[in-house]
Formats: sequence, structure tokens, C-alpha cells
Amino acid sequence: MKGQSYIIFALIFALIIAIFAVINVEPVQVNYMFGTGEAPLILVILISVLLGGLATASVGAVRYFKLKRENRSLKQKVNQSTESAPSTGIGEDPEAIDSNEDNENRNVT
Repeated sequence: MKGQSYIIFALIFALIIAIFAVINVEPVQVNYMFGTGEAPLILVILISVLLGGLATASVGAVRYFKLKRENRSLKQKVNQSTESAPSTGIGEDPEAIDSNEDNENRNVT
């Protein structure tokens, strides 16, 4: 459900940007760092949205891979600690644990 709502939101956003861009087709002056030029406003809008989307996706990808790497290292630590940790009785047969406790109580008295 979450994935579907994300896709619907993205399509609505793309539709709004496309309508906004198509309405604005007049040529405008664009100031670059090293000069100026004229371009249709529709191209300026679409290129700006595209570059913004790429910047957002790249930041998200970096965060995703960092979290994935951290998750992998934490899983390795958990596996190492469970392999080296003594048995805690969790997941063992309850009757065997009760009989071991009875044997320990007999040895104490």
C-alpha cells in the first residue's frame, strides 16, 4: 500500500510540473556562472526539476548504502555474539531444564 501511494503521489507531482512547464513556454534569459543565454522557460523548468530529482536520489542512495552497510555489520556482530555466548536455556526443552534445576537443588541440600 505504501508503494502504491508513493507512485500515485509521484505521478500527480509529475503531472503538475508538466502542466506548469507547458503553460510557460516564453523564452527567458538565463544567467550562467560564465555567461548568459536565452532558453525557453519550459526547458529551464524541466531541467531544474530533473537536476533536483537527481540530487535528491543521489543523497538518498548514499544514505541507503550507508544504512545497508551498518545493518550488515550489526548482523555479523549479532551472529558472532550468539556463536560465542553460552547457552541461556532459551529455546531448549523445558522438561530438561526442570530436571537440571531439580538435580541442582538436590546437590545443594
